[in-house]
Amino acid sequence: MDREVTPPVELRLTLRRPFLPDSLFGHLAATAVPGVEEWRGGAYRRTLRLRGGPAVVALTPHAGHVGCRLWLTDPADRDEAVALCRWLLDLDTDPAPIAATLGADPVLAPLLAAAPGRRMPRCPDGAELALRTVLGQQISTAAARTHAGRLVASHGTPVADPGGGLTHLFPVAGRLADVDPDSLALPHARRATFRTLARALADGDVDLDRHADRDTARARLAALPGIGPWTIETVAMRAFGDPDAFLPGDLGVRVAAGTLGLPATPGALTRRAEVWRPWRAYAVLYLWGSGTHAVNFLPPAGPAGNTPPARRRRGG
Repeated sequence: MDREVTPPVELRLTLRRPFLPDSLFGHLAATAVPGVEEWRGGAYRRTLRLRGGPAVVALTPHAGHVGCRLWLTDPADRDEAVALCRWLLDLDTDPAPIAATLGADPVLAPLLAAAPGRRMPRCPDGAELALRTVLGQQISTAAARTHAGRLVASHGTPVADPGGGLTHLFPVAGRLADVDPDSLALPHARRATFRTLARALADGDVDLDRHADRDTARARLAALPGIGPWTIETVAMRAFGDPDAFLPGDLGVRVAAGTLGLPATPGALTRRAEVWRPWRAYAVLYLWGSGTHAVNFLPPAGPAGNTPPARRRRGG
């Protein structure tokens, strides 16, 4: 960090019940980018880029609340950091209307009854999420984490972590727009997509701030070569928190749909999902949650380290 951090701030983040931490923290831990995120001692930890300088947060699920420990460069950033943490964990969402709509579907009703209160795992930085999503196109989560970790180590901003093993802020888009393409262990087309997206983000041609206009952002992402529906809807879900974002082409969604007797092709599933509006993103969470993928479970509360890499393959 730029200067010595203040002593940690300890907070309890309130939430709306029911609240299921398993798949929320499981997803964040299983997809954690080395250096920027980690699962340590039963907490999801990550670095944050705030106005007054870098920060580190540790978020621990408890019955009825989430414990929050913040190491801030500038104490004035406390409210901003808390707002980002609440956003990251989707703590302000009311599960009742989601359950009312999705629970009316006889296929989804048992899933909601078995695991009420699923939350959307978000990202506090839309540009970071979009760039990570492009890195993850058509490859496993483990490979995506490896690619992102290399970029973080080479181009991220170093930070000091008083309570764990975090080392960097995720690189800013302008830094990644100028990265040597040969340093990206990706197919040629995806290298071009990554650098084009980074440049568009750095120049402000694409605005992925969580308060930005979603329709405009979707259209501008779609205009970039190599950015398809899966990437756009993943960004809409996890960067904007769009409750109706939908991923009918995602492999995990298609597998779950087929297992549950739902249409497994994207077009047919999209038509079937009309009854889930305006909560289709949460339907995706329940479809994912019907499987045995690592993202659906809290990892062991070990002393250090990230969870074993998950194996879901990504779309385009």
